[in-house]
Amino acid sequence: MIHHRTVAVAGHQVFYREAGDPTRPTLLLLHGFPTSSHMFRDLIPRLADRYHLVAPDLPGFGFSDAPDRARFAYTFDHLTRVVEGFTDALDLTRYALYVFDYGAPIGFRLALARPERVSAIITQNGNAYEEGLSTAWDPIQRYWREPTADHREALRTMLTPETTRWQYVHGVPDPTLVAPESYTLDSALLARPGNDELQLDLFRDYASNVAMYPQFHAYFAAQRPPLLAVWGKNDPFFLPEGAKAFQRDNPDAEVKLYDTGHFALETHAEAIAIAIRGFLPAAVDAQDGGE
Repeated sequence: MIHHRTVAVAGHQVFYREAGDPTRPTLLLLHGFPTSSHMFRDLIPRLADRYHLVAPDLPGFGFSDAPDRARFAYTFDHLTRVVEGFTDALDLTRYALYVFDYGAPIGFRLALARPERVSAIITQNGNAYEEGLSTAWDPIQRYWREPTADHREALRTMLTPETTRWQYVHGVPDPTLVAPESYTLDSALLARPGNDELQLDLFRDYASNVAMYPQFHAYFAAQRPPLLAVWGKNDPFFLPEGAKAFQRDNPDAEVKLYDTGHFALETHAEAIAIAIRGFLPAAVDAQDGGE
């Protein structure tokens, strides 16, 4: 069974989904844009017999609080501090990370701050290399270089229901496999008053993640966390080269490419669950000395 809970972190209510036995190895699942922990709805039941799964909604996403921009800075450093506080509130002292999209730079920041807590990393279309960035990032990168009102305004097209649906179905051989409630829920939450502005703030701050890529690479090379990259190879934002690049800094990283798009769990939850079940036991044992 999946429990739907909230916990207070720094005065904000963070919603999360939790399943599995807390005495078993924990898998912390971090979603990305423009979704929420809802994206893990098909994966969690496939792993809950073996692992303790915890999937929070980031501030401004899903069912967590969306504090006003005047009193909450929507930056990736700040979101990471909230997730770090979330792990403290739940007393998660050791976990594997499952990161996707925005969840990747947040999870990698978390690993930099507390490497002793991370037993393994599963990255699903969660990028850390410049060669993984497609030309779809050009308008956002233009905003990084020149943060003008016009360039910010141009990015509003990325917040429309049509674009959200496109993110889900692009590159999917059979779009009828994508449940419409997925992109419909995301669109409804994006349409909340003021949510567009916080999302535009995060588009701008994404430049801070690219600036940290060398630090992430150094962490992968020095710490060598067991790493599995499971990637929708038709992703319009994060190219397969980004998945393969993890092997440059961690030659033991495993890479699996699937014939689907950005939201690979919409079509390949079963295949990814099988890959995780084969990867995690050995990965956790390797990190924990076989305990």
